[in-house]
Amino acid sequence: MNFYDIIFYLFAAITVVSAVVVVNAKNIVHAAFSLLLTFFGVAGIYVLLGADFLSIVQIMVYVGGILILLLFGVMLTNKITNVEIRTGAIYVFPAIIVVGAFTAVLFSVITSTKWHVGNLDIPNTTTKMLGNLLLTDYVLIFELLAILLLIALIGAASIARRDKE
Repeated sequence: MNFYDIIFYLFAAITVVSAVVVVNAKNIVHAAFSLLLTFFGVAGIYVLLGADFLSIVQIMVYVGGILILLLFGVMLTNKITNVEIRTGAIYVFPAIIVVGAFTAVLFSVITSTKWHVGNLDIPNTTTKMLGNLLLTDYVLIFELLAILLLIALIGAASIARRDKE
């Protein structure tokens, strides 16, 4: 087992443990903070897979946008922080059956597949390739999307301003 494998298992453990905490947390604020660790663990796995662009997008969109919005919504609402989100142990037995079946299928696929790994190299980064494609082959589509987003922003500001008058 090399250093790459150890880091992968570390990120996988962080992701799985924090996801279990999200599902089992009684307090919705604790669940949201555990979701933060889950998103960071997935971003770390993306980095190890050589998908650096997806990793940055994961952090910017999910951690930077969606999760922060969720945390502000939860923390600014007084009544929702005391809500019990746990439904009881009625679904534990079916969940154990489904997870066991999934693990058995996954184990059988992994053990029956012939893996030809050879020398394991970390793949090249994708951000440079995506940047070159966006500014050479797909520059027209990129510019049209930028104009479309600008029109949507102006329209949203116009609608928000009209409501105040």
